[in-house]
Amino acid sequence: MTVDPGSLDTLMASRYSCRGFLPDAVPRETIEQIVATARRVPSWCNAQPWQVAITSGEETNRFREALKQEVMQAKHSSDLPFPDSYSGVYQDRRRTCGWALYDAVGVTKGDREGSRQQMLRNFDLFDAPHCAIVSSPVELGAYGALDSGGFVTAFTLAAQAAGVATIAQAALAGYSPFLHRYFDIPEDRLVLCAISFGYADPDHPANQFRTERADLDQIIDWRG
Repeated sequence: MTVDPGSLDTLMASRYSCRGFLPDAVPRETIEQIVATARRVPSWCNAQPWQVAITSGEETNRFREALKQEVMQAKHSSDLPFPDSYSGVYQDRRRTCGWALYDAVGVTKGDREGSRQQMLRNFDLFDAPHCAIVSSPVELGAYGALDSGGFVTAFTLAAQAAGVATIAQAALAGYSPFLHRYFDIPEDRLVLCAISFGYADPDHPANQFRTERADLDQIIDWRG
């Protein structure tokens, strides 16, 4: 069986990190189909280490409010270390993305409060009606995290194919102890990230920009 490469490219090109959602809930059967599709990604020894806790309805609102309270009083603490730094081209790409977002939402250079408020939108889940918390077994270490990263990518693409917008969020993993408590995630699992999802608000200013991708000659080192 073959799939038209152009269709896959179109799907991947249409996906973006949504930062403004409508309140409408996604039907349970649609969420189940997204996960059913995402679970088909490859994993080391077919371990399939990913698990997700998914909120809907009032539970999303309760979680959102509890999360914001935690962020106001707790220190940053993640199960996996965050990057030490971004340098060179990685810093350039990060800055380009950040300034594109700020331009879209009207945060000007030097407006520290504006940038802070935009950062805090992470913990509003960008008003998404659903949130998935992704975890992997501690014993599988980096390979479990790597496999789960594939699941996150597949989740976002399966969602996009179903007309559902997503944003994968590392920010929430910065408060992993809280997430362990709130969702009863065992200590033998690593909290990796969150995926907030729902239907995109097409008029939200944060959804009006798109990031670019590196050229192939920046990615491939040909050896033959």
